[in-house]
Amino acid sequence: MSSPRIASPPGLTGAAFATLLLIAFMMGANHVAARTAFNHGLDVVTAVTVRSGVTACVVALILWQQKVAFRVKPGQRKYLGAVGLLIAVQSVCLYSAVARLPVALALLAFNTYPLTTALWAKILYGHQPERAVLWAMPVMMAGLALALDVLGAASGLGAARHWGEIGAGVGFALAASTTFGLALVLTQHETVGVDGRLRTFTTMATVGVLAASVALTQGGFQWPQAVPGWWGLALLTFLYGTAFTIMFTVLPKLGVVSNSAIMNVEPVFALVLAWALLGQAIAPMQLLGAAVVVSAVLWLGLRKP
Repeated sequence: MSSPRIASPPGLTGAAFATLLLIAFMMGANHVAARTAFNHGLDVVTAVTVRSGVTACVVALILWQQKVAFRVKPGQRKYLGAVGLLIAVQSVCLYSAVARLPVALALLAFNTYPLTTALWAKILYGHQPERAVLWAMPVMMAGLALALDVLGAASGLGAARHWGEIGAGVGFALAASTTFGLALVLTQHETVGVDGRLRTFTTMATVGVLAASVALTQGGFQWPQAVPGWWGLALLTFLYGTAFTIMFTVLPKLGVVSNSAIMNVEPVFALVLAWALLGQAIAPMQLLGAAVVVSAVLWLGLRKP
């Protein structure tokens, strides 16, 4: 997990830039694969269970291979558990949004998390939002309003019918943004010194266990009912786990932080892939709104401290 405001290091190499774009592509493709699986019978909780469980196993192998010590201060354990719970909620909410909205729009609504992060930092720790964040807020909200077609003009349905169709998906995406923002703030303030690989393992393991528990209490796992759904599940698991593995093995060697703002172009990749593979298209005005949101998030992340 990461802070939404990390400046890219000077002299970003071509290999590092390409790796960051590859991670963004895989994260966007992961959500397109998820939508394919959802369209063929897979349920959200099963997807989160498989994805998180496999990723936790991969990270555990990295910890073992690199001989990372499992050192956590007693006071940090409860916060690691809290972060795991929040990421579990965030994962379910985001996939629920992807299942209900065009993939790119779900990710755009989720990408408001820099704003929710600033809000939680203000509420919990009294941190005043930076001026850049305050300037970005109305810009991002205006862009999101265009992207979501809040008045229903692009859809031709009118506001009431349009929100009847997208309201639940938007709500899930914003809930994912809110819980992710809180997880980021707790991570930054309460888990200082915990190795990033260890933190990721505990988070993914917690998410996997919680999701599996929910699935079992709701009658068991709901698997895909057709071959494309199984391919979607396999791909979303592979893409998500591979992206996380690259974050913690390749990027450190390139001297690049794993959460560079360059990876916030994920919705752009998702937009193109969803159009090409799922036939999801959005109106030109919505494309303009998407460009505004992505540009604002990139500006927040790439600006100099």
